[in-house]
Amino acid sequence: MRCPACQHSDTSVVDSRTVPQADAIRRRRICDGCSHRFTTYERVELQLPLVVKKDGQRQPFDGAKLLSGIFQAVHRRPVSEAAVYAFGRALEFKLGESADREVTTRQLGDAVMDFLRNNDLIAYVRFATVYKDFADIEGLLSEVSELAAGARVTLPIDHVASANADDEAA
Repeated sequence: MRCPACQHSDTSVVDSRTVPQADAIRRRRICDGCSHRFTTYERVELQLPLVVKKDGQRQPFDGAKLLSGIFQAVHRRPVSEAAVYAFGRALEFKLGESADREVTTRQLGDAVMDFLRNNDLIAYVRFATVYKDFADIEGLLSEVSELAAGARVTLPIDHVASANADDEAA
């Protein structure tokens, strides 16, 4: 490891600690040439699969791109940043451990949908709107109705419909 101050190539490790939230080892080092102290992080490099897009293109897996989409869905929602990062790390680790050399965008999207469905239904609907690329409002309403039925939630639209039916009956 080269010293960032003097570029001397000999350094000594003073202290090592695991960093659980980053799945890394933090090492405090000291330069044998100038005595400058600095920190390095060591992390296992995973062999991640290629992502097969809908049009057949293959791209390297980009965890930052995946997290960006999730953060857009959970913007101003009660989903913690730590939970999103933990999901991203867990998914990346799972992909790195699997023997599959390719993963489809559908598999990734379904994993994100499951995470969001379990954490925040509004974020789920936001993500689903883009991910499922609904052709019209009916498709979106159908998805929200199924979601509400599974969550045993009454939709505001149902309240309006039942209120209008009550008004007409009176």
